[in-house]
Amino acid sequence: MKKGCKFGTHRVIAPQGVLPQPATKIDNNMDIYDNEILIDVQSLNVDSASFTQIAEDVGRDPEKIKARIAEIVGERGKQQNPVTGSGGMLIGTIEKIGPALEGKTDLKVGDKIATLVSLSLTPLRIDEFIDVKMDIDRVDIKGKAILFESGIYAKLPTDMSEALALAALDVAGAPAQVAKLVKPGQKVMILGGAGKSGLLCLYEAVKRVGPTGQVIGLVRFQEDADRINSLNLPIDVVIADATKPLEVLNKTMEVTNGEELDITVNCVNVENTEMSTILPVKDEGIVYFFSMATSFTKAALGAEGVGKDVNMIIGNGYTKGHAEITLSVLRECKELREIFEKTYI
Repeated sequence: MKKGCKFGTHRVIAPQGVLPQPATKIDNNMDIYDNEILIDVQSLNVDSASFTQIAEDVGRDPEKIKARIAEIVGERGKQQNPVTGSGGMLIGTIEKIGPALEGKTDLKVGDKIATLVSLSLTPLRIDEFIDVKMDIDRVDIKGKAILFESGIYAKLPTDMSEALALAALDVAGAPAQVAKLVKPGQKVMILGGAGKSGLLCLYEAVKRVGPTGQVIGLVRFQEDADRINSLNLPIDVVIADATKPLEVLNKTMEVTNGEELDITVNCVNVENTEMSTILPVKDEGIVYFFSMATSFTKAALGAEGVGKDVNMIIGNGYTKGHAEITLSVLRECKELREIFEKTYI
């Protein structure tokens, strides 16, 4: 059996010398190397920004979405949207474990897992499309995938359905980063607060700011505001268009009595929301871009252009303990769990 690099560089076809994520083509032959894990894939949870872009580009036609995903995987050997650069994650069953990983992993054949590394770097082969779930960005398939030695994963919990766990783990990095960044007494706003990542972030922010802080959820429509209000948490909801920064700034200042924010978290899945995330934040505050629709060029130059000295953080989908933190939110908040079960399963 061939020896592989722990980061998966042995799978890179083009361009040579890069890691699998920025590569434009990787090897998706499912004969595993000695340090790889073969997964029998059940579902792809496509990144929200990626799924939205593909769906809108093909007129939201499920058959055309399948064809586009098949085209991407055929060209790249992985599900990496060439427009957004993002992928998503998958759920599947362990089929085979390379001998070099014996004693180094707690996995065994037959375990069901969710991968916590992006599909944008995961070798993937799709044999058949089963279904496209338009409302939850999920594609059910028959296929195979490879998890590299460095790849992270979560065994699916036994106290909730697989679909519920998958919905939460898909965005596990966001609430876990909020848990790490937010401090008592701060003013925090979550843009895109009614989506999967946004709702989880709102709950975690409320928990972390405590009674002396303020949490704001920014949404586009009244039905989104109603969803947040159904959590019965101390959250101020602002209805505004996140692509219109002055509108967002003015409406935010109304609910903070003119005080700027300590932290904003961008969970919006459309483009051109960078400045709405930056403008309301005070100097030396934190701007966390979890959304993969973010242009970091626009964010950096935009902040410079308005004289904002803020600390901008790229939405790293991984932080220590992120799976446990995210699943615990669903265990702690009955109302949030009910929303997830109703909306994302």
